[in-house]
Amino acid sequence: MTLGEIKQINIRSYLGQMNVQPIKNYGYYGMYHCPFRNDQNASFKVDYSKNLWHDFGTNEGGSIIDLVMKMENCSFHEAVNRLERKYANVQTSSNADSSFSFQRDNLSIVIQNILPITHSKLVEWTKERKIDLNLANRYCREIHYRNKDKNYFSIGFKNDKSGYELSSPPNFKSCISPKEITTFRNNDSNICLTFEGFWDFLSYLIIQKIEKTKHNVAVLNSVANVQKAMDFLKSHKEIYTYLDNDESGKKATELIKSANSVVHNRSIKYAEYKDLNDYLCGKKQVLEKMKKRGVKL
Repeated sequence: MTLGEIKQINIRSYLGQMNVQPIKNYGYYGMYHCPFRNDQNASFKVDYSKNLWHDFGTNEGGSIIDLVMKMENCSFHEAVNRLERKYANVQTSSNADSSFSFQRDNLSIVIQNILPITHSKLVEWTKERKIDLNLANRYCREIHYRNKDKNYFSIGFKNDKSGYELSSPPNFKSCISPKEITTFRNNDSNICLTFEGFWDFLSYLIIQKIEKTKHNVAVLNSVANVQKAMDFLKSHKEIYTYLDNDESGKKATELIKSANSVVHNRSIKYAEYKDLNDYLCGKKQVLEKMKKRGVKL
């Protein structure tokens, strides 16, 4: 990316990904609480049309590069490198609009907004999954996006390359590329908990009655990503797997076992259930039983 392209990366969307939302919107600009200092008066302005920011409290301002330098306490060159790494797959536009454009399978997906989970359908979807809304908002976001000239919204779980796993009722699953695993590193732990999807990870936290585990975590976001997780997994002395009780989950568990010395397969604890979230919801596996009775699904 050129320096000009990096400066076009949208400040509003960058702040949204950092969970910083405007207090007031006035069409072409928004007022925020300053994200890098204590600010009770919402004196931080983002000009959407010019893609510039100004902090009236300190009389500082500039481009997204200047903002990253302030928020992430880094040099100019480091800020440029971080933005380039993070948004290498983003198509910037000359008018710096409020959306990101991602290319996936030759389809253009435009993220229009990133919000806390507030839409009634997604709130209800979270409740159906038996996940506390505050916990869900700690790890997920409500993603509004456009695909093939249609608008959609889903719960999104961010991965290590700033893509998103998408989930919405009744059983919609997709992703905004790049597809990647999600990792959490906590206190240099020698133990890693491994989950197939983010609903299982959240279910584990609910079952344990915690908001954050003291161990490291790898969420595969698909068993197809198991090889991508291997280097991270190998850096731990012990691994606890919470994968699905289906053929692909079992194969992924065996693959992890073959490459690591101490692996504890926790899926046997919920053997009558497809996955950990079904266990939390009390949904036993009935597919095979129904098939045996000749019931067509």
